[in-house]
Order: sequence, then C-alpha cells, then structure tokens
Amino acid sequence: MRLCTLRPPVRRTWTVELRPQQGKTVLHCALCAPRGHALAASAARPAALAHLAHHARRDVLPPHLRTCQCHERGCRWHPRHRGCAGPVLLVLTREHGGRLWRLADVCAACAGATPGSAVVPDTAIASTPARPDAGPGSAGAQRAPLPGGAAPAHRVRDMLSYLAAALPPGVRAEGRLLALQCALRSNTSGQVHLPAGLLRGMRLARDLAPWDELEDARWLHRLPHPTEQTGHRTTVAQLLDATVLTQEPARHDHHRAADWALRAVSQPRLRASPAADRLTALVLTAHHSPGAGRTSMEADHLTRTCGLDQNTLTATLDRLVTVNAVEAWTIEPATQDVSWDPPPA
Repeated sequence: MRLCTLRPPVRRTWTVELRPQQGKTVLHCALCAPRGHALAASAARPAALAHLAHHARRDVLPPHLRTCQCHERGCRWHPRHRGCAGPVLLVLTREHGGRLWRLADVCAACAGATPGSAVVPDTAIASTPARPDAGPGSAGAQRAPLPGGAAPAHRVRDMLSYLAAALPPGVRAEGRLLALQCALRSNTSGQVHLPAGLLRGMRLARDLAPWDELEDARWLHRLPHPTEQTGHRTTVAQLLDATVLTQEPARHDHHRAADWALRAVSQPRLRASPAADRLTALVLTAHHSPGAGRTSMEADHLTRTCGLDQNTLTATLDRLVTVNAVEAWTIEPATQDVSWDPPPA
C-alpha cells in the first residue's frame, strides 16, 4: 500500500548561470524571464549571489517542510555516499569554474559530498523582515540554532566555508582573515569598525592590499572615519555581501567567534608564520572537535577554504608541523582526504 499526502512537493533549488557575451557577462536564471542581465565581469559574482538570495527570501519555508533537494533529484550533484543524513541546510554550490551557481536545501551528508559547496551561515530571515536591499543571505535563515548558542568554532567554520565560495580564488589569506573578522563583527547596518589594535594583532595594520582585494571583489568598501574625536585610528567599512548582511548581526556569539578566531591565529607558535599558515591552522582548528583524535577533511575543500593549491597546501602543512601547530598529517590516496593530529596538549 502506498501512502498519499495532500502536501505537494516543495522545490527549494535556485540556479543562475553566468555566460560571457560580447565582452560582458550575462546572468541567466532558470526561474526568471528568458532575458538575461548584462554585467561587468567584476560584478558578476556578487550579482549571482544576490539574485539567488532574492529567490530564497521570497520562498521561505518553515524547517519542518524543508527536504533535501539533492535527494529529490537522485543525488546527481555528488559522488555516491552512504545516503542522506543530518539536518537540512542551505548550501551554495559553484560549478564549472564559477559559471554556474546553485542555492538549495541539502542535507548535511549530501552537502559534505558535493564538490565546491559551502553552507550559508545562520541568518535572521526567519525572525526579521527582509530589507529591500538585503540580497542573498535570507536564504540561510531557516537553519536552527545550536542548543545554547553555537560554539565559536562552529561559527568560524561555517563562515570560512561560505567565504570560500563567495570570494574570488585570487583573494589571498590576508584578505580571507580580514573578511572573516568583518563578517563576524558587522553591525545591523552592515558596517564594521576595526580598531588599530585589532588590525595590529592580525598583522594588517599597515597592509592595505587585503582591503584592496576585498574592494576589487565588491565584497566591501571602506568609509571615511574621523579619528580626531577619539584619538585612535579605526578602519570603517561597509559590507556589500548580501548574505552576510542578513545574518543576525552584532550577536554575542558572533563576536565570541571573531575573538576566538583572532586568538587562534595570534598564538605564540604562529606569530612569525605567514598568513597562509595562520589561516590554514585556523581552518584545521575550527574543524577539529575538542577531545577527538585524528580529524579528516576533503583536500579540495581544504584548499578552497585556505585559498591554496595542492602543492602550496603540502608545504603549508609541513610548516605547521615544524611549529607544532599540528603533530602530524597525511593525505589518503584513495579518498584524497587530509588527516591530521592536533598538537599535544
């Protein structure tokens, strides 16, 4: 006997394609009118994320109605794995070198098996009205908060995973560390104020290149800020990433996560290390569960999150062993998973 239901299946998959055409990039959406939108190449990625978020905000569903859209389509988005499992998350996926972007409800197991994917961080769309200029982030609002508030490592891990998809591959480690702090410290209007002391702790007080990279990517822009009144230099920026703009800003756990990440990359053993090493150490620490032994992570996901290639990753992990940031590491030839042991307590 086959059970019937009166509830029609709910589709929560949105896809946009960026097609080069006559020196510009044209954005095509499968759900919108056939006519595409011509964009400058530098504006294509932010426009794609904003367009996907517009659809996700319009099609908000309560958590109990959300299903794994990958499973509904026969799990064709990833290699075979053991099956659907875990909570349904909002997942952003980049395919064909950034020409195709997909935002969809996907279970945790399918999300972990899908190449080029990132979980969209928690947002406030379920509890606050959408702003007209908000853009993509509304999509991630339905993710349930962890009991008692998310651990800082979970917040940092999710945000780093999202930035791996949202930022262009050319953004270096300094820019990714800066973007992480900006995303976690932004206020309700999407502005962030970073004092000089914090930037010195990140070894970015005199380096303008990371700011320039994020501005070129149209992820933020710097604002003038009068310093005469306080006597202290503060850098102020307006975030342009619509997904980050619609997260729950200025929450205590977000600031705790930012402080946790800053301490993780400022520990004595890493102070003299280059930014790529510090970012990689942060990613490994955020993915390691306290009390656990050896931890594994897909090599492709690790390189994208750290902004590295395979050869650079190998050298970076060797340097982390040298400074005792990790005890040892290996890469599994069959699965291409990177496994590492945390440093001795």
